[in-house]
Formats: sequence, structure tokens, C-alpha cells
Amino acid sequence: MRFAIPLLALLVGFPAVFSTTSRAAAPDDVLVMAKRIDDVISLDPAEVFEFTGAEVIANIYDRLVTFDVNDVSRLEGGAAASWDISADGRTYRFTMRPGMRFSSGNPVTARDAAWSLQRVIRLGLSPAFILAQFGLTPANVEARVRAEDAMTLVIETDRAYASTFLLYCLTAGVGSVIDRELVLAHEKDGDLGHQWLKQASAGSGPFSLTRWRANEYVILESDPGYWRGAPAMRRVILQHIAEPATQRLMLEKGDIDVARDLSPDQVGGLAELSDMRILHSPKGTLMYLGLNQKNPILAHPKVRKAFKHLVDYRGIGDHILRDRARVHQTIIPKGLFGALAETPYRFNLEHARKLLQEAGYEGGFAITMDASHGSLITEVAQALQSDFASAGIELEIIPGDEKQVLTKYRARNHDIFIGEWGVDYQDPHSNADAYASNPDNSDDARFRTLAWRNAWAIPRLSELTASAILTRDQGQRAALYEEIQRRVLVASPFVVMFQSVDLIVERSYVSGLVWGPGFDSNFYRDAVKHPHSGNR
Repeated sequence: MRFAIPLLALLVGFPAVFSTTSRAAAPDDVLVMAKRIDDVISLDPAEVFEFTGAEVIANIYDRLVTFDVNDVSRLEGGAAASWDISADGRTYRFTMRPGMRFSSGNPVTARDAAWSLQRVIRLGLSPAFILAQFGLTPANVEARVRAEDAMTLVIETDRAYASTFLLYCLTAGVGSVIDRELVLAHEKDGDLGHQWLKQASAGSGPFSLTRWRANEYVILESDPGYWRGAPAMRRVILQHIAEPATQRLMLEKGDIDVARDLSPDQVGGLAELSDMRILHSPKGTLMYLGLNQKNPILAHPKVRKAFKHLVDYRGIGDHILRDRARVHQTIIPKGLFGALAETPYRFNLEHARKLLQEAGYEGGFAITMDASHGSLITEVAQALQSDFASAGIELEIIPGDEKQVLTKYRARNHDIFIGEWGVDYQDPHSNADAYASNPDNSDDARFRTLAWRNAWAIPRLSELTASAILTRDQGQRAALYEEIQRRVLVASPFVVMFQSVDLIVERSYVSGLVWGPGFDSNFYRDAVKHPHSGNR
């Protein structure tokens, strides 16, 4: 706690010295949130693929298309005011919203939008597959994604896809429109400004990045000329506080306005306080185990199935996660069309032991699990360690910060990974493609899905998954996704356990924050702090 107040004082311009008992409430136009932000690797929209980074850039950039956070089936215009689709389903023509400007003052044009999408493909970083699945490559992207004039963007796909599929993909971070002139002014060695944009911003959204310091804070400044109206908050600060207990203490003392990572136990004591508001925001984020198929033990089908019976879903849900998650065992989260609510697995030690015996591991085995420390995931991992031990499985938990754990996972160097995965866009293919597609299982594969990370070679299932996005009838698409989910449920190296619910505690004088259905649909623009509240 002693380190946090001087840092906060420095960031919001307070005098640098406080007594340890003084309150350090931020000014009425500065919003301070405590959150774990150690997953941030980059803030370049062409690279961001982590929860916190995605949330941050969603408040910096306008995307071409967006959706109603209360009804994800309703698509809405973002930087593109409108669009039409050709009769053959392969050409999309977007009309840009007039009068928009970047934070630099440069106008937002179709040329910026085309270059932003081209840049994603040319850089070829983690989220590039979202656009590459439409047949876009570095060789053809300039021809297929182009500006007809300053206000008209054209995208040509290689095939006719489900009518809304491309539109939903453009609601993802890769659909962010970037200030081409500003970014190219910082280009080095042909990197399209990537190194600069990792720690800078060039958007037209309600905020711009002032500073990001890894594992410490992100500071955003408002744009008074934002086209939807100037935010009430002049500044928003995400302060990295890894320990939930410290977040609660800072919240109670008034040092922060919002706590993002409190456990159910910590929230319980705040429920009776009139100056706190407890919010539950269901998310399309799944907690799961990934069993690396490079490990010959985990590659045995009966071992995989045994793990699905060695999770005490109800016990972990009731006693650890409680109102922060609900049991969910299929790969498409509740809230998206085609999602299955089937939960066939229960903790069944006898059956798990039988499966292990049939696989030749009656005496059990030793295995490791990578888990990010300082979070509820750690508590879940410890509960699993106990559950697995009952079947003779000696589990060693390897803790690390989020960045370390993810880097190791993405290199396929884990045994078991425990973590969360959220949808990149509000279409079931986002998760179907991640869990049930791996067209190239080689170490140097271009597309590195979750199935790839866990070395699950599934050529036939990959073909079925690919076919779902070419099916234009919504009912037929839903049926295909149901079949895909059932196949993954039975045979995959994934043990999907829970769908998350964000537990947020705001001081009662805060209002207007939007907590949407995805990790990148939490918005700060309408946040307000009421200076005359009696609870301050």
C-alpha cells in the first residue's frame, strides 16, 4: 500500500507526500481503476491479443463496425457509417462516417481504414488470422482491400461467407482504424510503425495513450473533440495491483474508484456498505485446461477423458469461483448463437481411475501445470492439484506472471495450461476456429490456434469448422457448430470448466462505465464521478 499512494500522486498531479493514513481520492475528472495488467504485451491493434490490451485499445480506436453491448445480434456502424454487400456475397463496400478526426487532428478516411487492415496482414502477428481467413495475404491485400475514394472502403473476399461473418470480424481489434500519416512518421526499417505503436496510440477514439509502464500502469487522456462527444473523465488510469486484498484496501480508503479483481470473499464484506456498488457482468470468457499433445501421456485419449472426470466442477464453482463464474463445458459461450448448454462431466474418481488403468497409468504419473499467480486461477489450480492427487496424478504447479505463462503456452512448451480464452468477435466461429481448427500442426505453422498450441492434429474437424463459415443459412450454421462442440467435448485435449462473470466494485459516486459481453467491450467514455455525492 505504501508504494501505491506516491505513484498515484505522481500520475494525477497531487503533492508527492502523504501520510499513510490520508485519503488520496483522485480529482473528479480522473478515474482510477485497480486491475491486474501484467498480461499487456503491446498496444498495437495489429498485435494485441490479451484481455487488458484489448480493453485499452477499444477505448483508443474506433473500429469499422461495432455491436449493441446489450444485444450482440445487432450490428452497428463505427468508423464506417454504413455498408452494402454484393449479390455474390464477396464484395463489401463501406461508407466512412463523415467528420471524424484522429486525436492528431488528421481526418479519418477510407485510405486510413484500408491501410490499417492491410497493415494487419502485412505484419502477420497473432490476431492477423482473423482477417487472413478471408483469403487475404501480403501479396494480394492491397488489391483486395482498397479505398475507392476518401469515403469508400472496399473489401473483396475469396469466397462467399456467412453474411455477417466479416462484419463481426471487423468488430475485433484488427478492425481498428489507425492514423496512417502519424504511424508512418514513426516507421523504422519497414516495420510500419510497429515498434512505436506498441507503446503509443494513433486512434480516433475517446481516449489516447499517455503512457504505459509494464506491470505498473496505463494512463489514458481524453480527446475533447471526440465525434460522439467529449468524455467527462479527463484521464483514466489503470493501476496494476496484483493482490486483490490490496485492491480492496485501496478501494475502502478511497485511493481508487473501481476494483476489478476482488474475490467473492473480499466482495462479501462490501455488500452492506452504502458507498459501494457491486456489479456482475457475464462475459464470453471460458476457463479451461489445455493438455499438450506433444506429451505422450496426455496424448492418450483415455487420459484426456480421465482429466475431464477429475475436475470437481460444482465444488470449485460453489466454494472458489462462486458468483465469478458458472459451470460451462462446451467451447462456445452462452450468449452466442449455436451455443450448447450440455454439461456431461462430473467429478467421478472411480471412472477416472478406470480410464487411467486402461491407458496403462494405474499408478498415476507426474505432470506440470502453468498458471498465472495472484489470481483466482491459482486457487483453482490448487484445487485441481488435490483432485488429481486422488487419482495418483502428481501435479506440479509452475506459477508465473501472465506474460510469462502465455509466452510459454504460445511456444507449446507446457504440459498443462490453465487459463482463460475470450471470443475475439461475437460470432461462434471465433471459438470454433480457436478450439476446433488446426490445418497445419507443424511448429512453424502460420495460424496458431488453441488446437495448434496443444498440438492437436485434427484435419477432418478443421475442414468441418471451415465449412461452417461458408454456410449462409443461420439455422444450418447453428447445427454445424453444435456438432463441432460435441466432437470437441468428447475427444479434445481441452477441459472447459467455467464461463466467467466479471465481478466489479465501484464507489457509489461512479456511474456510466459500460461492462459489455466481451473483454474488449468495457468502455470508459460515459464514466462520470459525482463530486457532491455524500458518500465521497
